[in-house]
Amino acid sequence: MNSYKLKAALFDLDGVVFDTEPQYTVFWGGQCRLYHPEHPGLEHEIKGQTLIQIYDQWFSGPLEKEQTVITDRLNDFEQQMHFDFIEGFEALIADLHAHGVKTAVVTSSNMPKMESVYRHQPNFKTLFDAILTSEDFEYSKPDPDCYLRAAQHFGAQVDECVVFEDSINGLRSGRAAKMKVIGLTTTNPQEAISALSDIQIQDYQNVSFDSLESLLTSHKSQNR
Repeated sequence: MNSYKLKAALFDLDGVVFDTEPQYTVFWGGQCRLYHPEHPGLEHEIKGQTLIQIYDQWFSGPLEKEQTVITDRLNDFEQQMHFDFIEGFEALIADLHAHGVKTAVVTSSNMPKMESVYRHQPNFKTLFDAILTSEDFEYSKPDPDCYLRAAQHFGAQVDECVVFEDSINGLRSGRAAKMKVIGLTTTNPQEAISALSDIQIQDYQNVSFDSLESLLTSHKSQNR
């Protein structure tokens, strides 16, 4: 039996590359309590959604005029954010590259957000072979469009790619793309994402090219 061949590793950004989700929870918690006090915990429900999706569902109609204000607040907030890598991430990227695996960020974040990332992490671009943002996709997660485009960028088949995600919409996007999905428990507990991912991890400390390929090969064999 042929072993599973990993050609491309595709990473979401927040909660997958960076440990930023707690910071966004603080920001959106404040906005949700201000505009939707009748819906406690809303900041947890909107995790993984694009800004457009959040606005369309929760800040349209009478609240549409507040969108510009919220966007300005978010831009100011992101200028002050800390972009710290999930533990073990940089070592995994180096290991993947050493084995010829292509890496990409596939994020619903827009270019203004990414410019903030580049300022805080000047070497960020050197870690990836491609960076795909919301401007590169026609449809947002949970649609598979973003991950299919990333695979196409590398000339890879879907069964040669692995997706790293944390949000429910992101996990569904990877699943819909028919790729292997690694779920990070940085945003949701393991029991909430286990049905949407092949493997669940807390961080990258015990993840390497060999262990990742072995785990995926084992999972594939068990499901033949």
